[in-house]
Amino acid sequence: MKQLNVVWTVILALALSASVRCEAAGPAKKKVSAVKIYDASNEPAEMPYFGKKHLLIFYVDPDHANQNKEFRENLEKNQIDSPNIYGFGIVNLKDAPMLPNSIVRAMIRKKVKQTGAAIYTDPDRILSKAWDLGDCNDQFVLLFVTKDGEVEFMSKGEMAQQQINEFYRVMVGERYFATFASVLLRRRSRRGKVPGINLPHV
Repeated sequence: MKQLNVVWTVILALALSASVRCEAAGPAKKKVSAVKIYDASNEPAEMPYFGKKHLLIFYVDPDHANQNKEFRENLEKNQIDSPNIYGFGIVNLKDAPMLPNSIVRAMIRKKVKQTGAAIYTDPDRILSKAWDLGDCNDQFVLLFVTKDGEVEFMSKGEMAQQQINEFYRVMVGERYFATFASVLLRRRSRRGKVPGINLPHV
């Protein structure tokens, strides 16, 4: 029962984070291609909007739902509806062998129905192999992929403050400023400082 509660926590986190519409972050940019993933009914699915929008991808091992909790809460509190950025979650089923896939999928379907969030599954490390992410077991993997297929940001595991700063630096970069930072700045002007987020100077 405790394990199922952990799964529910990570699904909820993915659902909230997806409304934002590897190793430690570094300067290297590699090119990736779209891969086939699976929906919550175990049916093959195309990676959404690949090549059409910038993608913010949460690739999560449900065994470790509490990683980066404060960072996720900041994104949840400051959700962004951008026409150029699409966020979605992928649950890494293969690296959670103690959790029955059928139960995890049923919980995802329920959450998708409740929230309309985009949450997919990876039953066989498809993404980590195709994109050469390395060992993602017990890891919260965050990726930002441009519409040109360049991995602009990667983080794996618990994020240090330097990595969090790098994530926002990338998001508030010249190409993404209008679709990310301006929204945060408008909200900050209406409500005061955005909770937990120190925007870098650009």
